Amino acid sequence: MNVEAIQSVESAARGPRRIVCLTEETTEWLYLLGQQWRIAGISGYTVRPPRARQEKPRVSAFLSAKIDKILALEPDCVFGFSDLQADIAAQLIRAGVQVTVFNQRSVAQIVEMLRQVAAIVDAAAQGEALLLQMQERLAQMQQAVQALLAQGNRRPRVYFEEWDEPGISGIQWVSELIHIAGGEDIYPELARQPLGKDRIIADPLETARRAPDIVIGSWCGKKFRPGKVAARPGWAGVPAVQGGQLFEIKSADILQPGPAALTDGAEQLHRICTGWMAAHG
Repeated sequence: MNVEAIQSVESAARGPRRIVCLTEETTEWLYLLGQQWRIAGISGYTVRPPRARQEKPRVSAFLSAKIDKILALEPDCVFGFSDLQADIAAQLIRAGVQVTVFNQRSVAQIVEMLRQVAAIVDAAAQGEALLLQMQERLAQMQQAVQALLAQGNRRPRVYFEEWDEPGISGIQWVSELIHIAGGEDIYPELARQPLGKDRIIADPLETARRAPDIVIGSWCGKKFRPGKVAARPGWAGVPAVQGGQLFEIKSADILQPGPAALTDGAEQLHRICTGWMAAHG
């Protein structure tokens, strides 16, 4: 498509034309929808897609933002995520900016958020088509897991660690994806807690007592260190440690409550869990 054709499409498009995305998931989704031309600014933590960092100005972290730089971009809409960005949203609202803050915590809520964003940018049909592909793939994973269970395999017990000091686990969408992928989250009760401070594991030995078969680390951008985990006091007898089943999934692939978690994050969980099931059938 030539420049004139692109300009024609953009001029006829409905919805906000200058969007600032304070988190990565809405940026990635707009690129997947072919609506990246609407993005005026992004989060500095954005790595998906890689080209976004080259094409778009970075105007925020996660808990803070350069309000003056956002206002200079003259956005007609800002997308944010969760109560953690409430202060940023309040400053922008007081400055007269339209702000939409999503608070998706479950797989179903992620899907609904993506559906809403697609509708806002007049790309509902494209959004539904992409969501259908994602949902069909998740359903295929569940079918593969059921086939393994029917053969007498059991689900591996999975400890997913969002942070190491203090240990934090139990993100709802991750817990749900672990089950879809074939595993059993050892901290299902924490998945009901939306705030990180309420998902802190006070006693590291409690995790060892729950005897995970698999440990997956995603330390919010900090490199996961399997050797450090295996050397924790009282962890020598943990099945995952004895079996060398300690893995990392990059935070951008699983802690982003958007397309990445439903695709690359889920695929990695599925590969790890079904690999264990096949080896321990």
